[in-house]
Amino acid sequence: MMIYLQMIDAPEDRSKFEQIYMEYRSMMFHIANRILTNEQDAEDAVHEAFLKIAENIEKIGQPKCPKTLGYIVTIVENKSIDLYRKCNRHQIVELDDEMQGVPAVYEGENTLAACILKLPARYREVILLRYHQGYSVKEVAAMLGISHAAASKLDQRAKNRLKELYEKEGKL
Repeated sequence: MMIYLQMIDAPEDRSKFEQIYMEYRSMMFHIANRILTNEQDAEDAVHEAFLKIAENIEKIGQPKCPKTLGYIVTIVENKSIDLYRKCNRHQIVELDDEMQGVPAVYEGENTLAACILKLPARYREVILLRYHQGYSVKEVAAMLGISHAAASKLDQRAKNRLKELYEKEGKL
């Protein structure tokens, strides 16, 4: 944690960061590990997320509020997805010759995951919060700091866009 604190000048921002670190670190690791399914990569994603949080600590209000939670979840998910994409690019290049003609075991799941990654960040965030982490529309609304109606509409639009992407892949 000392590395992150050295990036922050104001004592009140340091205190805020310490509270965020203690409150959300394990949740952030859990989210990253669910996306990456690898503890070392999850630790890397959480580290990158904390760097981003430290850089933007002055933009964060209260450490224990739904907006802060939504912001932190978004950062760790985006950092995890970035790392996932980076790792998969290297795997595809390395395994391309070996995998010629071999069908994917979980082709449907891989296609759906790929489609989720192609969604705009806001839609991806809603889909992951609702269907991957199991939050209700009301909870998602609170996390994102929007009304229940707006969260419901965002959920509907995200599902429609995901369906379009999945159909485009020729799998539905």
